[in-house]
Amino acid sequence: MTEKNNTENVEHVDNAIISRHSIRRFSAKEVSKETVERLLELGSLAPSSTNVQPWKVYALTGKAKEALSVAITNKFNSGEKECREYESYPKVWEEPWLSRRRKVGKDLYGVLGIPKEDKEGMKRQTARNFSFFDAPVGLIFTTERQFGAGMFLDIGMFMENVMLAARSRGLDTCPQAFFADFPDTIRACMGIGENEIIVCGMALGYADPSAPENALRTERESVENFAVFQGF
Repeated sequence: MTEKNNTENVEHVDNAIISRHSIRRFSAKEVSKETVERLLELGSLAPSSTNVQPWKVYALTGKAKEALSVAITNKFNSGEKECREYESYPKVWEEPWLSRRRKVGKDLYGVLGIPKEDKEGMKRQTARNFSFFDAPVGLIFTTERQFGAGMFLDIGMFMENVMLAARSRGLDTCPQAFFADFPDTIRACMGIGENEIIVCGMALGYADPSAPENALRTERESVENFAVFQGF
């Protein structure tokens, strides 16, 4: 490989990482089954502990996706709660994480013109998660219940591969942990067994360029604020 080609490859990977961000409104442009298969194939090249590959993916489109979206939206709107099957957030939020969490919510509702006192508006926006933000393809990621918490690292790397492979092809994504809040509804709708934990959802498609929420880019801490270098 020539130095020029290597530089181009580095730039291509860097651009996929830099340009990837969570999209919250998608266009109606379809994504082929072949494309989804290729993205999942590339996702499966992620490392996993002793090559266990502890992931499973359900890819939905059309009526199958719509049926799941309707079922979860109805449950969400009813106010009836289900229990997420793994701990995701701390019981008490502390700084600096509390401020980061609040800021992303404030920024999102700000670009959408939803004031803090508009609780119904916030609820409607949250419910849009369950339509996969109108993306043509929805993905549900699961893992076997017998696996330990460490396997979630493997699933995260798998999902990141999928997102970066999508971005390199001009596609967009949004990982959606909200789906993990409705495991019972997802199982009933999709016929998933009790042996699987519902880990996460993901919207996949092409961003709607006219949607203001898609211009939102969350801030990142500088390396000096989270990294410790020793022996350099």
